[in-house]
Amino acid sequence: MSVGAAPAPALVAEARDTTQRVARTFALACRLLPRGVREDVYLLYLVFRTLDDLVDDARPEAEGRVAAVEAWACGRVGARTREVQVLETLTARHPLPRAALADFCEGMRWDLEARAFATEAEVDAYCYRVAGTVGIVMAAVLGTADDARARPAASALGMAMQRTNILRDLDEDRAAGRVYLAREAVDRFGPPLPGAREGLLRDQIRRADVLYEQGLAGIGLLRSGRGAVRAAAWMYREILRQIEREGYGARAGRAAVARRRKLWVAARRGLDA
Repeated sequence: MSVGAAPAPALVAEARDTTQRVARTFALACRLLPRGVREDVYLLYLVFRTLDDLVDDARPEAEGRVAAVEAWACGRVGARTREVQVLETLTARHPLPRAALADFCEGMRWDLEARAFATEAEVDAYCYRVAGTVGIVMAAVLGTADDARARPAASALGMAMQRTNILRDLDEDRAAGRVYLAREAVDRFGPPLPGAREGLLRDQIRRADVLYEQGLAGIGLLRSGRGAVRAAAWMYREILRQIEREGYGARAGRAAVARRRKLWVAARRGLDA
């Protein structure tokens, strides 16, 4: 794939299929995107998802693939991996913020190091790197009327979704030996054990909701895809409401929102002007 060339149809199909397979809520929202940017959003998601999966699975090539994107983002010579080729193609059409992509790679390194977090500020720093950056880059693809205001909002929305992931996956992560909660929160409320974590979850949900409000306030600054982003935000936020409905983790397992409920939320809240 040469710089600026159209991506191969097979790659676009893989990007779309990957989104629909592993990010069902996001895939539902993507259907609302204008056709002119939908494929580019799928491709960008493929880049982020590929690196994240390589890191999560501790694949031997993870470090090198992250390093290649980091080198490209920092303007250094590096390996021309598939992720770099996709980014080269996208940057010919959109002003991709390379600093955000470099920060994302730093977040991947934190995951490779299995970094623990002592404070909520450190959790926020992590959430910015692995998800706030995604929001910033996605906003660049969709276009913004005012980057100075839109970027913090896009970052906040990504961070809110990452904090939602942390709460949704508490038991799964604990079983795998991973902890993404701040030690100060666990010291205050106790470990996140089923049936004994309502106080902790109430506190963490409140923090996520604050970020959602900041993110939603900036959606109107997007030039395109406002309905899709708003729908994605409200559908993802519904995971927090599902955690509440299920008794704040009274039982072990992942809180899941039924597809019919997601669509109802998207129609009721996500498509509001």
